[in-house]
Amino acid sequence: MRRTRTLILTLVTACAATVGAAWVALPAFAAGATATFVKTADWGTGWEGKYTITNGGASTLSGWAVTFDLPAGTTLGSYWDALLTSSGQRHTFTNRSWNGTLAPGASTSFGFLATGSGSPANCQLDGAPCGGGPTPTPTGTTPPATTAPPTTPPATTPPATTPPPTTAPPTGDLPKHLLTGYWHNFDNPAVELRLRDVPAEYDLVAVAFAEATATPGAVTFAVDPGLSAALGGYSDAEFTADVQALRSRGRKVILSVGGETGRVAVNDAASATAFADSTYALLRRYGFDGVDIDLENGLNPTYMGQALRALRAKAGPSLIIAMAPQTIDMQSPAAGYFKLALDIRDILTVVNTQFYNSGAMLGCDQNAAYPQGSVNFIVALACIQLEAGLRPDQVGLGLPAGPGAAGGGIVAPSVVNAALDCLARGTNCGSFRPPRTYPGIRGAMTWSINWDVSNGNGFARTVKPHLSTLP
Repeated sequence: MRRTRTLILTLVTACAATVGAAWVALPAFAAGATATFVKTADWGTGWEGKYTITNGGASTLSGWAVTFDLPAGTTLGSYWDALLTSSGQRHTFTNRSWNGTLAPGASTSFGFLATGSGSPANCQLDGAPCGGGPTPTPTGTTPPATTAPPTTPPATTPPATTPPPTTAPPTGDLPKHLLTGYWHNFDNPAVELRLRDVPAEYDLVAVAFAEATATPGAVTFAVDPGLSAALGGYSDAEFTADVQALRSRGRKVILSVGGETGRVAVNDAASATAFADSTYALLRRYGFDGVDIDLENGLNPTYMGQALRALRAKAGPSLIIAMAPQTIDMQSPAAGYFKLALDIRDILTVVNTQFYNSGAMLGCDQNAAYPQGSVNFIVALACIQLEAGLRPDQVGLGLPAGPGAAGGGIVAPSVVNAALDCLARGTNCGSFRPPRTYPGIRGAMTWSINWDVSNGNGFARTVKPHLSTLP
């Protein structure tokens, strides 16, 4: 995203129950159920671990619990994709609601961070040896503790090889295909708007931008004084009322973090906590429905993933999480932004990649560099995300809203519609055709609402009606 008229062309750019209590066994595991452990990273003073639970039996498993000991001097830190109860050095991880059911042959995994050099020992899978074996007879009737997940921010999710959920995380009543637009909280040559005056076509409004504070990772937000002056006065109280006005009209409003000049940095556990805490406070203060990550000056996927999981733990499952990476950031699953998206895809709402300001780029066929500003470019680059692990409902197409909004890659709104058709239906394609269709493609995003209004609302009035025609 860009705050100024002049834009920079980008070329390259994570047991036992309460003491004295005994287990009631979960549904018995069929013979062959196993839990295997591996250290996925080790930096000397600590490490990242992963357990994979595999149903090698003939019956579907309806829940699992992995229990193990850590030696004295080794402590657990953040964890993900499981719930935890502990008693001293004995730790039990149980399934989340979405990964407890395993069909025969299926597997799932969870991970955690630990400080110290020790490794798990005495592992049991629902009371049986983790390497497989019969389930013992239950020895008590007191259920294990069911404490809520701790507020310690989790780190990243397991590697991208873990199959994603088959359904989207809950995000309220967002439409199947949505139009996202950015609203300027600053004064530039585009038309200034009060939030309540955002055109009705936009389903999701991203307020740009939250700013960094002196505390690493922490963010803040207030109505920009320059914007307020340009509007003849616009207060925080009026803005807050406008957020609620848009929500009452059935739209969602999220807070975007970053932008071209943004300097928010989440590079360690402390800054991840600061990000989650400060963002949650802003969500509560202004009534935002979620957060958008638009960091164009570096992103650490491990700690941003930790921050976003901690934020969702605070805000609940209705939290909208969006991203707006540059094209270079989504060329490879190993890239920071792409890795972050894959790591948190179980809670991610949508990635609206900026298909502009980038020059020619390789598509998912890796055979040609497609020039920006074309159907081929948009479809071939979106195909990378769709074929590398993101669900279609998590992929949106980000394009400029006409002259002034970008330095390159501006296309007519009809080109955006053609790209959507090619991806969703296999029609209106250019010379590049994706390997399959993606009827669930989420929609389109534009930078920005203000530039669209400046250019006669052509983007919203052309793209929004077309979205309703998609499968």
